Amino acid sequence: MPSEAADRADFTILRYAQVWEDADILLEALDIQPDDECLSIASAGDNALAMLAKGPKRVIALDLNPSQLACLELRVAAFRRLEHHEILELVGSVASDRQQKLFEALRMDLSPETRKFWDTRPIASGIGHAGKFENYFRLFRERIMPLIHSRRTIDALLLSRDPVSRRAFYADHWDTWRWRLLFQLFFSRAAMGALGRDPGFFRYVEGSVADKILERTRHALTALDPAENPYLQWILTGRHQTALPFYLREENAELIRRNLERLEWHQSPMEDFLNQVPKGRLSKFNLSDIFEYLSPETSESLLRTLAGHSRRGARIVYWNMLASRKAPESLCDIIRPLNELAEGLHVRDKAFFYSAFVVEEVL
Repeated sequence: MPSEAADRADFTILRYAQVWEDADILLEALDIQPDDECLSIASAGDNALAMLAKGPKRVIALDLNPSQLACLELRVAAFRRLEHHEILELVGSVASDRQQKLFEALRMDLSPETRKFWDTRPIASGIGHAGKFENYFRLFRERIMPLIHSRRTIDALLLSRDPVSRRAFYADHWDTWRWRLLFQLFFSRAAMGALGRDPGFFRYVEGSVADKILERTRHALTALDPAENPYLQWILTGRHQTALPFYLREENAELIRRNLERLEWHQSPMEDFLNQVPKGRLSKFNLSDIFEYLSPETSESLLRTLAGHSRRGARIVYWNMLASRKAPESLCDIIRPLNELAEGLHVRDKAFFYSAFVVEEVL
């Protein structure tokens, strides 16, 4: 990640205790093969672990924030030592009173820095609640939603229905004036900057933040099935009720566990790391939403560098939340967009607050 990112946001606090990006569409977009060497933004580690399930040659996770790497390291230790249901308890996906005990079983497997980090964090509700962004959703869940809908209505929203019934429920029971008003206040630029994302993330955003997120939320509640959406379920209940993100599903646990030795992680700006890697080695890139707080000029520079260091046919995948970013025309001779694939996957994106999903290929 270029130095501009560090200049625009605070990368010292734990911002994300979970990855709020849908690994299902990420993995389909990347199409990971056994000879692929992949580079991923680490964040909390969920999607770097998910990439291991596809059996690549290597996954390299990068982050500027040591707190995020501490999340990844603890998850790796959990996959090495814990049973599947214990991992769910540690994360907070299911109700449990054993989170501290489970952490103690892993504590001496951690590096001294990561051990110190987690020793100072309350994890009684699960490590998935430990970040600033998760606390932002907790405030929404505990302070705002009771002013809008009853627990009974929320539970009804999360039931599985056909699309026609979902649209009818949304129109008749959910889309009230209180919902629209309080949603727009809580997810405004000012509120999100103060309580959730870093204010620097909004430097390149134009227009109403809340309006854009509200429209994507409507899509998630009507076009997608809430009973199959772990991100929505966590936001509204603080747990994964009937759905889990990819890396936490039982059928993927052993695949991830068996490939843990293929994962490495580093605290490093992306450009610095790329300059240490032989050109033509890397072939799959999960860039999260790093362009959200980069200027168009810096974004273009980073994409050019990525293309120059990757093998032909490499896939570059990332999300736009509020700032529109994609490879510009000036890069058309080295990067081509896979728009049809990207748009089809974005329609299915369970992490619904992103305005666009971008898939590009190196020529």
